[in-house]
Amino acid sequence: MTDLIPAPPVPRVPVRGGATFPVRRIFCVGRNFADHAREMGAAAPASKAERGTPVFFHKPADAIVTGNADVPYPPGTQDLHHEVELVVALGADAPAGTLARDDAQALVIAYGVGLDLTRRDLQAAAKAKGLPWDTGKGFDHSAPVSELVPAADVGALDDLTLTLRVNGDTRQHGSLRDLIWDAPDILHELSKLYALKAGDLVFMGTPAGVAALVPGDRFIASLDDVVTLQGRITA
Repeated sequence: MTDLIPAPPVPRVPVRGGATFPVRRIFCVGRNFADHAREMGAAAPASKAERGTPVFFHKPADAIVTGNADVPYPPGTQDLHHEVELVVALGADAPAGTLARDDAQALVIAYGVGLDLTRRDLQAAAKAKGLPWDTGKGFDHSAPVSELVPAADVGALDDLTLTLRVNGDTRQHGSLRDLIWDAPDILHELSKLYALKAGDLVFMGTPAGVAALVPGDRFIASLDDVVTLQGRITA
């Protein structure tokens, strides 16, 4: 049996050292920094015991933008926002059933830094009507991502910080120590809902400071001196 149409290419992210990472799915975590939750008008937990359940959404795998390429301003919005995030790449399938938190780290093969670009006006309008806000998050070119760095070369994450600069000015800065749910927590929670597989990416949520991007803006996102993503918003 032959395909009715040519098979689309598999989206791939470069990996430091020369390999590539074929992307299966992109999971995203909402409200994973208390300061960002508050700036979006949501309640933030006072302690981990009060954090409840994480918020998840998706982006299509082909939403990635790699190689520090230009990012076109998307249609349908007048309010495109940046959200700088840690990106976690899975190199192994999770076993069937719920993944134990203590076993979750073994799935992680690499890390990167990315932007969860958001059509904030579309998201806000959907929220106001109690409707899904997929169009605000899961659009073309909405997931710029750096090269991936093998986890063994990154080490512990707690002492690392995320930073986003736009046109030379610092817009966002936050410590990974302040994540409400860390990577093992998130993988454990995702496994209750989905079969996690090698090739999955997880965008881990953003610190406070989200704001608008306009054509001509240049951005530099960094995970300290581990890895950097840069690019330009084009008309």
